Amino acid sequence: MQTMFKYFGGAFAFTLAGLLLAAWLGWMYAGNTAGAVSFLLIASILAVLEISLSFDNAIVNANRLREMSHKWQRRFLTWGIVIAVFGMRIIFPLLIVVIAAKIGPVEAVKLAATQPAEYARIIGEAHVSIAAFGGAFLMMVALSYFVDGDKEVDWIAALERRLRACASIRGLEIGFVLLLVMLFTWILPPATENTFLFSAIAGLVTFLGVEVLGQVLDRASMASEAAKGGVGAFLYLEVLDASFSFDGVIGAFALTQNLFLIAIGLGIGAMYVRSMTIMLVERNTLAQFRYLENGAFWSVLILSMVMFAQTLIHVPEVVTGLLGATLIGLSLISSLRFRRHHPV
Repeated sequence: MQTMFKYFGGAFAFTLAGLLLAAWLGWMYAGNTAGAVSFLLIASILAVLEISLSFDNAIVNANRLREMSHKWQRRFLTWGIVIAVFGMRIIFPLLIVVIAAKIGPVEAVKLAATQPAEYARIIGEAHVSIAAFGGAFLMMVALSYFVDGDKEVDWIAALERRLRACASIRGLEIGFVLLLVMLFTWILPPATENTFLFSAIAGLVTFLGVEVLGQVLDRASMASEAAKGGVGAFLYLEVLDASFSFDGVIGAFALTQNLFLIAIGLGIGAMYVRSMTIMLVERNTLAQFRYLENGAFWSVLILSMVMFAQTLIHVPEVVTGLLGATLIGLSLISSLRFRRHHPV
């Protein structure tokens, strides 16, 4: 119990404050108890949705954080969570409306507060570009993990060994993503194909840009061991968190069109993801569960494919969450079996 409170105490406190704020917002909008209860329930559902969609995010974050210095770990888990909660859950949806509707930030906030239906419509129209960008970026993240000659642990051995063996083929991951992008561009209606193509290429370029920038910054800071692996990894994790958040932000509008309620619900979920990340790093959980990391990256790969598919058909967020949870759950079971047959 003490361990649970140690890692999730802050998330519990944030949850209480967030739910009280959601209930107050419901009372302010509706003027009655029913409105307060409705907002309270929606905020709770949004929090659960965010946690279910982002558990793999916590595992991937923990994997990268292990390579960072303690100072940069702290920076990511403090400033990073501020960017995640306020940047992706509030500023990002506002930025979409600013660009799509060609209005100022203040007007976008007024639109969200006074015309939520119109605000949600504008967000919905930007879905293709968001899905294409996030899908391409996350697919590169997953493929870069599997197509790696230094990778030592294989969960789905027959497939993962083949992917690892392909590491000597330079640019294989990029070629695969580009091939998939070309296929979807050919399938999509003419009205959206250019948007999809541009956004997917932007996601791919962003991944490569963050990788290059990270290597340049880290190489420049080699003289300081404390900074080694810090700036580049921090930037990588921030873009990664943004990509993971796309489906949660878009899916939230299916439950409510109130931007402030969405920010509260998804913010609560983000706090639990942060707490899980800290626990995974400090307790070295990934080392204890041999295949958990593999399951998380398979979940990332599935999520990227789902995001591409969402440009053609509607895939309910609950399906995405269940697919990810199932893969992680299976990898956890495999890890427990391995520990039973190979005790330390």
